[in-house]
Amino acid sequence: MHILTGKKDSEAEEKPKNESENTPNIPNELPILPLRGTVVYPLTVLPLNVGQEREIRLVDEAVTSATRLVGLATAKDATVEEVGPGDVFSIGTVAIIHRMLRAPDNTVRLIVQGIDRIHLKEFVATEPYLRARVELAPEVNEKTTQVEALMRNTIELFRRLVGLAPHLPEELLMAAINIDDPRQLVYMVSTSLRMDLKDAQEILELDKVEDKLGKLNALITKELEVLELGKKIQSQAQGELEKTQREYILREQLKQIKKELGEEDEQAVEVKEYEKKIAEAKMSPEAEKEAKRELERMKSMPPAAAEYSVIKTYLDWLVDLPWSKVTPDNLDIARARQILDEDHYDLKDIKERLLEYLSVRKLRLERGGDEESKSYKGSILCFVGPPGVGKTSLGQSIARALGRKFIRMSLGGMHDEAEIRGHRRTYIGALPGRIIQSIKRVETRNPVLMLDEVDKVGADYRGDPSSALLEVLDPAQNKTFRDHYLDVDFDLSQVIFICTANQLDPIQPALRDRMEIITLSGYTEDEKLNIAKGYLVPRQVSENGLKPEEIKFEDDAIRQIARDYTREAGVRNLEREIGSVCRKVATHIAEGKETPVVITKEKVTELLGKPRFYGEVAERTTIPGVATGLAWTPVGGDILFIEATRMPGAKGFIVTGQLGDVMKESAQAALSYVRSKAKDLGVDEKYFERSYIHLHIPEGATPKDGPSAGVTMATALASLITNRLVKSDVAMPREITLRGRVLPVGGIKEKVLAAHRAGLKTIILPKRNEKDLDELPDPVRNDLQFVFAEQVTDVFDAALSDKRTPAVTGNGHGQSASEEETEKEKTPRTAKKRG
Repeated sequence: MHILTGKKDSEAEEKPKNESENTPNIPNELPILPLRGTVVYPLTVLPLNVGQEREIRLVDEAVTSATRLVGLATAKDATVEEVGPGDVFSIGTVAIIHRMLRAPDNTVRLIVQGIDRIHLKEFVATEPYLRARVELAPEVNEKTTQVEALMRNTIELFRRLVGLAPHLPEELLMAAINIDDPRQLVYMVSTSLRMDLKDAQEILELDKVEDKLGKLNALITKELEVLELGKKIQSQAQGELEKTQREYILREQLKQIKKELGEEDEQAVEVKEYEKKIAEAKMSPEAEKEAKRELERMKSMPPAAAEYSVIKTYLDWLVDLPWSKVTPDNLDIARARQILDEDHYDLKDIKERLLEYLSVRKLRLERGGDEESKSYKGSILCFVGPPGVGKTSLGQSIARALGRKFIRMSLGGMHDEAEIRGHRRTYIGALPGRIIQSIKRVETRNPVLMLDEVDKVGADYRGDPSSALLEVLDPAQNKTFRDHYLDVDFDLSQVIFICTANQLDPIQPALRDRMEIITLSGYTEDEKLNIAKGYLVPRQVSENGLKPEEIKFEDDAIRQIARDYTREAGVRNLEREIGSVCRKVATHIAEGKETPVVITKEKVTELLGKPRFYGEVAERTTIPGVATGLAWTPVGGDILFIEATRMPGAKGFIVTGQLGDVMKESAQAALSYVRSKAKDLGVDEKYFERSYIHLHIPEGATPKDGPSAGVTMATALASLITNRLVKSDVAMPREITLRGRVLPVGGIKEKVLAAHRAGLKTIILPKRNEKDLDELPDPVRNDLQFVFAEQVTDVFDAALSDKRTPAVTGNGHGQSASEEETEKEKTPRTAKKRG
């Protein structure tokens, strides 16, 4: 690339301001040579290649002319082959051809010198090549202070550019420094700079040299940013490479220096520590073999390798697990009984079962035998019961009685099988499952491990944790439990697993089969009183900063809290309400008021407000068609009201209350039975032909299902059609057959306790459920009257009052079918109005 830098100094001195005298005369019409991808500026010398036939002809004729002048115009689109008048920019450069050389490939190479800027006014020919009328387009070239500053800034930026760009020689910088003409400086630097065609053409088209300098400075600044960023990235990469090489060389040198001094390097020390830990861990033969194999692999790789830290983490898990560490059992049966009695009131059967476990283990250890006979595994216990009855705290008491460490693991909401078995080491960030993590945390291989909420385990595409628990909770298999991360057997047979659940149904049948189910039912009012006095009140008094002598609860006050402010199977809400009372008393004392405070029934109402629950059985059963049933729920038993009403109209029957299919079928069976016994009940058989009956179970937002309300529905229907009230203190849980047989039902203890809490006095039970009364606490059994029925007619006799109620206007209740029919015959209009 050649740059026209001006004339000799002597000539410049002779004609400093008359530049146009040396410029050839520009004719009004010139041949136009289209340029592709480049712009030729005035006062610059550039090489050009010409390849098209008509452009070569243009060059041949221009060279043979007297002026050797040609118009250079840049094509707007470099990909167009045949450039026409509309394909070039209207501002171009008139240039003189200094040299022409024909190449072997039939192209022509030119050396051209830009003379001046021209404006293409009009194209006069397109064949054999482009010709156009042109006129000079001179720029405004005033050397003001602003222009002088822009020139200096341009030279400084160009100096930095030459230093960063290897393709720009130092001679260009020297030429730029020696140029005094702003216009010439712009064109020389622009020719050297890499820029887009649009920007290059814009510099040529700007009329003021000052504007050209501003545009050029912006373009040079942008190019400098790109070059400096590239240099920074290159230096950083080079620095990282040099740092890695330097570290490697230094490590090798350090290794040799330590070898000469007789010192061991850090890796060797680490390997020796692991060898010592492996020997002290007393692992199983399989685990020790795997640990030594991984240690050999670690020896052969540099500490900087990624696999090195993976092996190190794996060895840490292996050596930290308690392979042989056990907590000695305290097998003092009397002490264990005392601890269980201290921590929990009643629960006689459960305490006896735990004492049996300890007694068997004690005898096996004392009477010798081989190691297999000494290692008594026992059963996997599962406590099932409503919330708040002490399932979790019972596990803590077992651990305290045995002298073992206790750890709790919640399974609620778990849905990934890897939570139990761990992840394989091929995954980044893999860890053992929560079983192994718990064992490591507790630092003994025979803790009491409580698996809480086992009935709330989920399952999705990541696996089923319940299936993974099958091996964990099987005494015949968990001796060789294999975690995916460890990939060696770990003995879980000495762990006492205790599971808790609110319901049995959601637990997988295979998993349920591996556990010994121990059911915890709800507490009676007397039991709640004793639990509150012995455990809840002292705990809440202490937690709320009170002293025992500052507050005293009367028995009647505790009974009132349990009866009127909580209605639950357990005692969790009872403790909350007692805590609320204690906090209010603490506020009372903090204000400096007198103590002690005695909590009476009246004081309870003052502190806790109006009662939240009240006895509604008597109120609801004041009209025929309402019967009281008993239901089982996951949180204990509850009472259930069933209401029936009749409307005049065509025969029909509807059941509402968000009922499941089984309960709807029970309602149909109850209606069919009552219709079949209409004559025996003293009801006209045509009663149902003229009646539309609606059976409803309140609390419609709560889903209900199950067969045990069948007899209650039949009783409500019988009460409706006979206008006989259901006794207000009677409840009945049972299933009905179409022939009127009363079938046994489950959950008797929970249902009877719910009836007792609600203040009911008579419970009608199926005859075959008589044996279930042995499970009831003595105070409850003595406080209630039980009637055992085999047929539904037995239920009717016990539940329905003998007296028929008088007619009640407008509700369809209150008069028998025969009385209603007689009234219809006498006054049909009035009877119709009542319906």
